[in-house]
Amino acid sequence: MLEVEGLSAGYGKIQILHDVSFGVTRGQVVSLVGANGAGKTTLVNTIVGLITPRSGQIRLAGSDTTHMEPWQRASRGMVLVPQGRGLFPRMTILENLLAASVHSRARGKRQDNLHLVMQLFPRLEERKRQLAQTMSGGEQQMLAIARALMCVPDILLLDEPSQGLAPVVVKEVFRTIVELNRRGLTVLLIEQNVVDSLRICHHAHVLEHGKVVLSGTGEELLSSPSMKDAYLGI
Repeated sequence: MLEVEGLSAGYGKIQILHDVSFGVTRGQVVSLVGANGAGKTTLVNTIVGLITPRSGQIRLAGSDTTHMEPWQRASRGMVLVPQGRGLFPRMTILENLLAASVHSRARGKRQDNLHLVMQLFPRLEERKRQLAQTMSGGEQQMLAIARALMCVPDILLLDEPSQGLAPVVVKEVFRTIVELNRRGLTVLLIEQNVVDSLRICHHAHVLEHGKVVLSGTGEELLSSPSMKDAYLGI
């Protein structure tokens, strides 16, 4: 579904990504893990069009999206929940949700999708008139995911969704990802939380210094001696 081939990118004279290649199969959860500074956010921002690649190709469902604008990629079903959530803090929960369904792909399904996300996240229904800035971190993350679902994604990209959250809330976020995948949504998960990411994914890639250095199923990487030594503290 999503194919990244030979992707290199950076900022000014500084190159962050070096010939990165991987794929995401429809219906899977694929985790992209690595330490802080490994290039994960640069990679996801390049995939969605916020950074122009220096070389390489990005394809979505067989179509070349490498040089498309971010809004064009979103309208084709590539939707990002950014690091830091990117909510409109002085808008209500309901206003944040409705703001996400303005393009033609989502507009005609607005009411159905609104019903769906309110079912998935009952707290949002209860507090739909509440300002986003007054919500807890966990509630804001759920709103960010719900807002992305209003865009009718074919593939959902989640950049560090567990960042800054209490452990009990992190478990809820990961349960939500599993449930969305169970309903058929394809997910690319970018995370520092290596163990939880590998436990829920079908396939994973380890990014280090802007390069993919390990790939395999989540189970394979959890049992890999090099992963245990470098990332799992075992």
